[in-house]
Parts: sequence; C-alpha cells; structure tokens
Amino acid sequence: MKKTSFGIALVFIFTAITSMAFIMAEPTASDIIKKAEDKFRGAQTTAEIAISIQRPKWTRTMELKSWSKGSKYSMTLITAPARDKGTVFLKKDKEVWNWIPSVERTIKLPPSMMSQSWMGTDLTNDDLVKESSMVNDFTHTLLGKETMGGKECYKIQSVAKEDAAVVWGKVISWIDTKDYIQMKAEFYDEDEELVNTFTGLNVKMMGGKMIASKMEIIPANKKSQKTTFEYKSLDFTTAISDDFFTVQNMKKVK
Repeated sequence: MKKTSFGIALVFIFTAITSMAFIMAEPTASDIIKKAEDKFRGAQTTAEIAISIQRPKWTRTMELKSWSKGSKYSMTLITAPARDKGTVFLKKDKEVWNWIPSVERTIKLPPSMMSQSWMGTDLTNDDLVKESSMVNDFTHTLLGKETMGGKECYKIQSVAKEDAAVVWGKVISWIDTKDYIQMKAEFYDEDEELVNTFTGLNVKMMGGKMIASKMEIIPANKKSQKTTFEYKSLDFTTAISDDFFTVQNMKKVK
C-alpha cells in the first residue's frame, strides 16, 4: 500500500513539474511582441530595401538604404529614383528630421505629421521611423494560436495605451511560434476601423536571422492599391557609432 501511494506521489510530482515547465516555457504576449521587434532592432542594423507602390493607374518604385541602432536611432537614405535621391530621414530619441536635397533644407517633423503617408507609400512617417514602440506603447493580449502562411502563429491583440502618442488604436498580429516572424498584422484606427493589412512573405535566412524578406501592406477599402517592401541585403554585425546619427551627417550620408 505504501509503495502504491509512493508511486502515485511520484507520478503527481512529475506531472506537476512537467506542467510547470511547460507554463514557464510559454512566452507572454509582450515577450512575443518584443522577440518579433528584436528581429530588426538589434544592436545595429544596416539594410538595403526595394519598394514598389501600386495604385489603380500607376506603379512607382523606390530604393533605400537604412541604418539603425537599438530603438533610439535610425537613418534612412533614398537612393532611387533620381528625383528623390539623397532625401534622408533621421530619428534620434523622439525627434524626427528630414533632409530635402532639392531645396537644401532640413526640417523637424512635428507630431502632427507622424500620421501622414511616408513618401507616397501605404506607411506613415511613424511606421518608418518607429517613433512608437509596440512593446511599450501598447497593452498586449494573447488570443490563441492560428496557422498563417503555413506556419503556426501566436495571435496577439495590442491596444494602444491611453497616454501613448501613437497612430494606431489597435493592432492584431500573427507571429510565428518558432522563429517569431510576423506573418500578418492588421492595423486599426482609434474607432477600430481596419486601415492596413501587413503580410510577411518569402521567409528565408538573411543576416543570420530567419525573416520574412518581403512584406506587403494593403490598405482597406482601396482597390488595386498596395505597397511592397523587399530586403535586398541585411547586416546585423557592422558596428555603427552614435555619432553617425546626427543632423549634420544627414547631408553627407551615402
């Protein structure tokens, strides 16, 4: 009888430990969002990106080079087409600057401009420079798991905090459970109306990380309209000095 009780006790203890380990291993919604953000927000990142803007009657392409360091600094240089070449955007802390070579003028973007379209794309200025942080400016809830793009994903609802200066009121994200790749995201305004849908495509290894190398942004209720971003190169190892991210350097960056 004692042996049987002891055996049952061992099974109970083993089950409890296994269950506890499983619970501890399951990340929180905030952890998942942070891991997805960290895919592109390492110690330093250098990237070359091709952009296609599709509208019902025309298509436009752009190319850019970007540098970022943590969540504090980012610099974006437009390299094509010729009419926009040399245009630079700088984010430093909470300040955002724009160098316009055609008029040789640097302007500081006010908060009112952060919700405006960036360079005619379906992204806003805030989306590009990442002034807002999904981790810090939103409250996250894990809704469950769903398959997206052939991958098992965490489905997370992120609601903007009341005091956060952000463009979106709510974001629904589908993030791969294995590599924390954002496979899809729906962006809603303050009235919870769907504005944009993001889809991650062409998952592959770049810069030592598994990422969605191509992304489509499709606005709601706008037929035959979308913006596509595709990474041509991605480097997480080249060191970038803080001194690189200055207003003075915007005119010199190449």
